[in-house]
Amino acid sequence: MVDYRPIPDERDVFHEYRRYAFTPHEGVPAYDPAEHDTPRATLGARRGLYEHADDERPRCVCRHYWLEAHVRGETHATAGLASVATPPEYRRAGYVRQLLAESLAEYRTHGVRFSVLWPFRYRFYRQYGWDTANRIVTHECDPGALSFAADRDRGSVGPVDADEYDAIEPVYDEWTDRHALALDRDETWWRHRVFGGHDVDPFVYAYERDGEPHGYLVYTIDDDGGEQTMTVTELAAVDHGAYRAMLAFCYDHDSQVDRVRFRMPADDLLRATAADPDEIETIVENGPMVRIVDVADTLAALSYLSLDRSLTLAVADPLADWNDRTFSLDVSDGRAECARIDSPAADDPDVTLDVATLSQLAVGARSAATLDRLGRLQDATPETVATLADLFPERDVYLGEFF
Repeated sequence: MVDYRPIPDERDVFHEYRRYAFTPHEGVPAYDPAEHDTPRATLGARRGLYEHADDERPRCVCRHYWLEAHVRGETHATAGLASVATPPEYRRAGYVRQLLAESLAEYRTHGVRFSVLWPFRYRFYRQYGWDTANRIVTHECDPGALSFAADRDRGSVGPVDADEYDAIEPVYDEWTDRHALALDRDETWWRHRVFGGHDVDPFVYAYERDGEPHGYLVYTIDDDGGEQTMTVTELAAVDHGAYRAMLAFCYDHDSQVDRVRFRMPADDLLRATAADPDEIETIVENGPMVRIVDVADTLAALSYLSLDRSLTLAVADPLADWNDRTFSLDVSDGRAECARIDSPAADDPDVTLDVATLSQLAVGARSAATLDRLGRLQDATPETVATLADLFPERDVYLGEFF
């Protein structure tokens, strides 16, 4: 019987496993609490899977971040799963699968609705019920390609430090209203994940109009093989004027940098705004993955449009037996009841789908019509697909923060 438990007093082992899994080219640097126990590194809860209760070394480890994410206009408890690592001597024995199952059970105990992670390989986590939450768009251009924004909106741009995070927090909050899965940041996250805790801490500048921040950006200036690149990892604005002002600020670096690189949500409007979009190189990549923890509790907790709809859903889940069954979903006046059901209704569901597909529907990552075209909604009539579309409209989803 495996033992899944916290490992707060074995940070040296956690450090060893994590470094071997993700940065083996750096060798085996000795664990140094002064260097490695930074505020950023100690965020989250370490867990290990042991073969026996009295074992000293775990078979594999992970870290849980207890977060809140915006989904369908409300915040929901969300767990960030990170640092999943297994030393080579324990691989291909099913330990990670058990670790993931135990993690989901712990999440369920804490009332967590969603799990999110950044995968090393999408296929690996897709087999366990996670699927792509959103895409990441990278725009790169010569700073001169941003000259169209030089007629900036009236206002001023200036630096912001960590003690002033609350000045730009309202801008972020308004930006999150447009993006599902955006995190609800607390002071610790602002200080040690946004402003600090990086190998090279970023610059943060805010755009003000009439004395109030209307936009901000987070960026570094990196040496890319002799070229200086301004890398913008976050740009938030409450209106298009502020957005253009932020672009103009980047353009003002044309004497200092050779390239400007933006890491953006898929719905970003840079190419639509630019005077010469052909001068901008754009790459679209898959971002993090998402998974429902408890189908019945999560679907009942979500907000819905003011509709009256009912469905039965047969859900397949490879890890969580509490999800691997049929559910009734009844929505009225924007709220839902969801319950596990038995035969005979369970034998004739309106739709059969796996938990990964349902997770994408729930957060709005893919539309019901798209999932149907992909063959992921089994036995669904056109009427059922239309009902799913009503209940789970596609939305702009963006979780861009690593953890």
